[in-house]
Amino acid sequence: MLSDFFDRVIPHAAAIDPVVGEAATMLREFTMNGGKRIRPTLLYAGWRCGVSEVGRSPAPGDGDNPAEALRAGAAIELIQACALIHDDIIDRSDTRRGRPTIHRAVETAHTDAAWSGDPSAFGMAGAILIGDLALSWADDLFHGVGVAEELPAGALRRGAARRAGAVWAAMRTEVLGGQILDIVNESRGNESVSAAYRVMEFKTAAYTVARPLELGATLAGGSPALINALRSVGHDLGIAFQLCDDLLGVFGDPEQTGKPSGDDLVAGKRTALIAVGLNRAGAATGGELRGLIGRELSTDELVRARSILVDVGAVADMEQRIDRLDERAQATIAALNVDGSVRSELSALGHRLGHRQR
Repeated sequence: MLSDFFDRVIPHAAAIDPVVGEAATMLREFTMNGGKRIRPTLLYAGWRCGVSEVGRSPAPGDGDNPAEALRAGAAIELIQACALIHDDIIDRSDTRRGRPTIHRAVETAHTDAAWSGDPSAFGMAGAILIGDLALSWADDLFHGVGVAEELPAGALRRGAARRAGAVWAAMRTEVLGGQILDIVNESRGNESVSAAYRVMEFKTAAYTVARPLELGATLAGGSPALINALRSVGHDLGIAFQLCDDLLGVFGDPEQTGKPSGDDLVAGKRTALIAVGLNRAGAATGGELRGLIGRELSTDELVRARSILVDVGAVADMEQRIDRLDERAQATIAALNVDGSVRSELSALGHRLGHRQR
């Protein structure tokens, strides 16, 4: 569905000017180049929960057709593309999924064409606009603009999907709010665990897991009780997912993550892992760790930063928190009043979110 959407909208962009079409094509290649597709998978899982809810009494306009859920899932991938493109600018990242980030690719295009001006500034400006295009197209796709004629009517024309529109709007605001909190925390040098969790709550937990599950169930006309339960599941799994991501950001294998080893340390991210490490370390060790955050690191320095986080118990703390969150989410999933096979699939999916291999 996402590929078909790009087939329809890129020619319109190219009709403005070939360079606009090239930017749109760059967005297509970035969006379609891998990724875990976690959010659309969870949205569809939420939709299946809603459709299979025991005792469900569908109201007029409830979405039994999976096409709307699939379309909403594809739209979320465009929001994710926007978030990643802008995140890479903010974090000054050079690679994403083993390839140059969008701002670096645009910078290279500027250099290769021997255009005037600063290639780096041009790269950032171009990437910001490409990210904005992704966000705009996400709304278009969610509302049914630019989709194939044989697909169901635009999402906001139906009862349950009108309610889903409010969830969609809240999700967009929350992820952007989380990003604002993230950069402010870094600039303030806020090292508190509570600040790190506040960012996770909105930038990751809500946007990555809770809202997609809620959105899918809402599209299917799920009951308020089911939606509240899925929102709770999503919060716990979303925090677990981000804590795992924090571990990967320091200890991850670049072959698996597609980003340089220790990237979160270099970027100076104030993650929960770093916050716990700084809070647990004594004055001398904490000062040493603080000096290894927010700059390029040699191999030996990266090894030292990792060893500090292990030695002070920050890594073990994160792993214990992940396990507790997963256990709580699994208990909530077990109590869901939905088809057993759907419940089992959601349980397995939830467990994988917080236990990715480093």
